[in-house]
Amino acid sequence: MIETILVRPGTGERLQRYVRLTKPRVVSLIVFCAVIGMLLATPGVVPLTVLLATTVGIALVAGSAAAVNCLIERKIDAIMARTKGRPLPRGEVDVTETFIVSAVIGSLGLALLHAFVNPLTMWLTLATFVGYAVIYTVILKPLTPQNIVIGGASGAMPPVLGWAAVTGQMPEQAWLLFLIIFVWTPPHFWSLALYRTQDYADANLPMLPVVHGREYTQRCIFAYTIGLALVTLMPFFIGMSSWFYLAAAISLNSMFILYAWQIWRNYSDRLAQKTFRFSILYLSLLFAALLVDHYLPY
Repeated sequence: MIETILVRPGTGERLQRYVRLTKPRVVSLIVFCAVIGMLLATPGVVPLTVLLATTVGIALVAGSAAAVNCLIERKIDAIMARTKGRPLPRGEVDVTETFIVSAVIGSLGLALLHAFVNPLTMWLTLATFVGYAVIYTVILKPLTPQNIVIGGASGAMPPVLGWAAVTGQMPEQAWLLFLIIFVWTPPHFWSLALYRTQDYADANLPMLPVVHGREYTQRCIFAYTIGLALVTLMPFFIGMSSWFYLAAAISLNSMFILYAWQIWRNYSDRLAQKTFRFSILYLSLLFAALLVDHYLPY
């Protein structure tokens, strides 16, 4: 009895470490965008089996990709203040454990998508895994300051995955959602990179503010935010949404542009932190508005 009592807390703590390897906060936003894609893909109700299998499958594969990212960047993570508390740099899990966790949950996620959704969604999800875990993490991130721009394609895929899960197709509406996230990613990430510039410099990673400086990055954030505002109006103009979404998009974009303008003209690390946090809320509310608009009676 005593041994059982002693083992259980250790087992629970180890499971928590495995969960932390999968970056659950990042995965939750990925899953949210995928669910939005599923719900927007049909005027009716998404079959429960498809909804659950897609949600769990994408979450598992995304978590697997995050674990691979932690595995590949474990030495870099140990240098950076933002990431040195992750399980691998702290020695809470080892390389073998991380590899096994990633392989198991990734395989399970792909199997769920193939068996209960459709092969297209499974293959697209696998391609997204490769795009993030290999192309972005291994190739782009250490080589080019445009890493987050190019690599952002993987992070923009969840709505397309969700749409494909329900319809077996990838129409222009799905790719428009992709485009919104793709253009959103640079100002979102560069806001973080601005107040973590020294971290990236210490790790010898060529992030935009490290290579081109803070002022150039600030101008890029503002320019991308303007571009994002224009892209987010497109659902209204192609008939994908109505005035409700348009009003929400204009309001949210006005706030994001204001943050970006302040970063450009009156920078502070605190403002960059606030902008980074707002950018997450921005995307969530924008997609939520699109979903509400989808179900409004007209």
